[in-house]
Amino acid sequence: MSGPISKEEWERVRRESMANLDHVIDSVGLPSVLLGYQGRTVSLLESTAVRVLFIEKSRRIGETWALASYAVLRASRAKDAGGMDAMYISYSQEMTREFIDACAMWARAYAEAAIAQEEFLFADTDPAHPDETRQIKAFRIQFASGFEILALSSAPRTLRGKQGLVIIDEAAFVDSLKELLKAALANLMWGGQVVVCSTHNGADNEFNVQVQDILGGRSKYSHLKIDFDQALLEGLYERICLVTGAEWSPEAEAAWRQDIIDFYGDGADEELFCVPSMGSGAWLTTPLIEARMTLTPEEAPVIRIDLPLDFLHRPELERQHLMAPHQDAIKKALDGLDENRQHAFGYDPARKADPAIMSLLSIDKVLRRKAALTVELRNVPFQEQKEIATLMLKTAPRLCGAAVDATGVGMNLAEDLGRIFGLHTEETPGGLVWSVTLSQNWYNENFPPLKTAFEDDNIALTRDAEHAVDLRLVKIIRGIPSIPPERVGVAGAKRHGDFAVALVLAYFASRMQWHEYGYLPAPIAKSRFEERASTDQSRSWRDRADDNDRGFRMASTRRNPGIY
Repeated sequence: MSGPISKEEWERVRRESMANLDHVIDSVGLPSVLLGYQGRTVSLLESTAVRVLFIEKSRRIGETWALASYAVLRASRAKDAGGMDAMYISYSQEMTREFIDACAMWARAYAEAAIAQEEFLFADTDPAHPDETRQIKAFRIQFASGFEILALSSAPRTLRGKQGLVIIDEAAFVDSLKELLKAALANLMWGGQVVVCSTHNGADNEFNVQVQDILGGRSKYSHLKIDFDQALLEGLYERICLVTGAEWSPEAEAAWRQDIIDFYGDGADEELFCVPSMGSGAWLTTPLIEARMTLTPEEAPVIRIDLPLDFLHRPELERQHLMAPHQDAIKKALDGLDENRQHAFGYDPARKADPAIMSLLSIDKVLRRKAALTVELRNVPFQEQKEIATLMLKTAPRLCGAAVDATGVGMNLAEDLGRIFGLHTEETPGGLVWSVTLSQNWYNENFPPLKTAFEDDNIALTRDAEHAVDLRLVKIIRGIPSIPPERVGVAGAKRHGDFAVALVLAYFASRMQWHEYGYLPAPIAKSRFEERASTDQSRSWRDRADDNDRGFRMASTRRNPGIY
């Protein structure tokens, strides 16, 4: 079901579902209607010692069905017997309908059992027709105990002011599990209970973070894990055969198991065997990021410039005095670069909330990229930013490309740098500066090559905690690596994945392989006068090349004794 369901369709689905439960109960009896792992779930939750339970599970093994049976047990009891409201939360309306439907099945089965003991589950129960009640609605079931089961949206505010059992299903896929847990755990103060159940959705997802805290002894919550094979061993496929009327055999089960695994393909480990994917949710994992941070700040400097908020209002001499030490530090770092390596430049401009970041990568002879210099600027006016970018582009040896984020305020900066070093366009493909409009399509094309460099150990970065935070902030959103809207850090020093953007721009520029060539003919025998004139002309041309803001090097000319 992918959209609103009509009253008639709802009645048909509920009738068919109830018929399935009747068939199962008739075949195995009510006490055995739950499979082993489903029974363990209910048994754990019945224990007064379990206040919060996290369940890692395979997809579509009927665990939600078991939770529905427990919700009915809780809500149908009197208060002095441990009864309480049960609230169900998931990420989609279809799942909430399915859960209420499962609860209705269990309520009907329990109602028939209760009638035999001369008890009533619903206030308006007709002993002759216990399944006919106005208390079962699309998103709410009310019991004679005074408690109810209700389905809520995944917004944390829906739990405010409520008390009882909270079931968060497919928790790894809700919008903000951390905030939802914060609201749900408030129920514990008055004897409530919280169940967090889900298939995995990435190693860095909040669900897996909580599970790892439990397994590592950092959390006191309870834990249960049920993967696909465990469910099969405890009768999942046999139960499927019972419901569908198929004939069970070991051979049929083995073939069915393989078909399911083949269907999920590369996602089978995560979807079926409770192994969180390293590539979902977070774009790069923390261990992988830190494994590539092998350079010291001495090898690849990170220069941070944070100017006073009133910098623009100060006298020009004072502004120059404030900038001078930073410019000297950048020049010193540039002078230490390896002249035998190509370099690529990425620039993510910013002015107010976020830092502007310039990233310079070097490329060695086996095409491994290394951080050469990173400059971060806060409260730095655009004029000073352009001066620093010009200095870096002019001085970086064998510069092969530069990419500037021109999505917003960077457009003007990209154009100004393009005036000096050549702007790359379709009409002028020889330009050095790429003016990049960041978009989902651009991210989708250019983040994956950078990730491959991380995975293949083809990049080395400076060890820097804030840069690691920026790289961790990149998330997979609708299948595309993207920068989410939230910022991290303390007030006045927030970050928004800025280094990650500058780095992907620099890596993009390093792959474009822009080149400028200078041609000198082989020397021929000349008179002393012609040789002297040729030498003066060569030197004059080299001086002009140094002044044309391209940083062009004539080292090869100086090393060629035939020129002189």
